[in-house]
Amino acid sequence: MRTDLTDTTASKINKALVQGRRAIGTPAVGMVLTLVIVTDEENAYDALKAASNAAHEHPARTLVVVKRVSRSPRDRTQSRLDAEVRVGADAGTGETVILRLYGEIVDHADSVVLPLLLPDAPVVVWWPVNAPLDPAKDPLGALAQRRITDLYATEEPIRELAARADAYTPGDTDLAWTRITPWRSMLAAALDQVDCEVKAVDVEGEEFNPSCELLAMWLADRLGVPVTRSLSGGPGLTAVRMDTDCGSIVLDRADGSLANLSIQGQPDRAVALKRRDTAELIAEELRRLDPDDTYASALRYGVDRLKPAKDPEPARPAAKGEPASGGEGPVAVPAPVETAAKAPAAKATAKAPVKQESPTPEPVRKAAK
Repeated sequence: MRTDLTDTTASKINKALVQGRRAIGTPAVGMVLTLVIVTDEENAYDALKAASNAAHEHPARTLVVVKRVSRSPRDRTQSRLDAEVRVGADAGTGETVILRLYGEIVDHADSVVLPLLLPDAPVVVWWPVNAPLDPAKDPLGALAQRRITDLYATEEPIRELAARADAYTPGDTDLAWTRITPWRSMLAAALDQVDCEVKAVDVEGEEFNPSCELLAMWLADRLGVPVTRSLSGGPGLTAVRMDTDCGSIVLDRADGSLANLSIQGQPDRAVALKRRDTAELIAEELRRLDPDDTYASALRYGVDRLKPAKDPEPARPAAKGEPASGGEGPVAVPAPVETAAKAPAAKATAKAPVKQESPTPEPVRKAAK
């Protein structure tokens, strides 16, 4: 059931929600949280679709705040609130309210959202694009127990990552961190299978990739060993290599769905490391509403201590029948050492990527889980 309201108020929106529930015969409210999505008109559809899919696992009242910027100076002084209320089958397992704000009310979106929050239920705010540098100080972010951003949607993700570290408040998180959850789980499981001491780590991935930086920061923080940030043609994360006193542990992903785990003295294993869509990422973040201390600790390590190598080797052209390099499908670029070994004649002309280790590492200690 859909109800369109033009030039309305929060009180009328609440009445429309109650009437909608009664009309479909479900007066009881069974939602566990309020999810506030702050976006623009261009990205509203994709964000709402992802939230609707995540609502199958977490029934929620979803409030989509679309800030419409008026081009005419006259229109900017005329405030208006339009709303679209969806309940029942049109809203999945929860309720959805799309709020379109015009004029001066754009700067006071919190006053519109506050009366629509579910009573005694946690609030999560998600910025798919145009997230503030300090989400906790944003008027809408101040209403939430959990604040979700996405560094992939920024023009300078590494600079933004450093800014997020400076402004971190318990409850902040980022989808760039959520994307590496399978990698972190697989690496921790690999270390559980051996009784070895990690001496050094190399994280390989494309340049200016916030997930690569976060994974390298997490490993450096947890293991206390030198971590090298190497560049490849990507896309995304391509490999993690850990040197231990028992041999090497390598997790290498040659495409976007299957990776190869190699542990010294054990047979190689194929493991699933597919790239997940936004709905899966949001669903994972909604499973826990307490502060993520592991994320905070990785942020405090500092992205400035992980300097990416220069002159990354470009990805080889896709052969006939291979996927193009738009996603995470192409085969990862071989490591620079392997390339030099295969082509010694080009040693004088080819310039291998320079690896820089994080300065002043902590003393080497036993590999942490």
